[in-house]
Amino acid sequence: MTHDLDSWTTVGTETCHDLYRIKPGVHVERAFQELSALLSMVRHLTQQADKNDDPVALEAARYLSALARALGTDIESGKALRDAIH
Repeated sequence: MTHDLDSWTTVGTETCHDLYRIKPGVHVERAFQELSALLSMVRHLTQQADKNDDPVALEAARYLSALARALGTDIESGKALRDAIH
């Protein structure tokens, strides 16, 4: 399994908020770590927004969830590219 991950990286095609782009060449293990961190922050912020009626926390959660979506999609694109090459 680890050998299968050696050539799996991000491709850098996904963007977020028309300003940010996923960096190409990030190893999939690092990308998944970042994705996990983003989703954890989104969960925390949405709970805080709900609990405290905090629109700023809710907007931050939306922003980070868009980044997470872009990263997840780019990870999938990297896998598809790797599979097409191998």
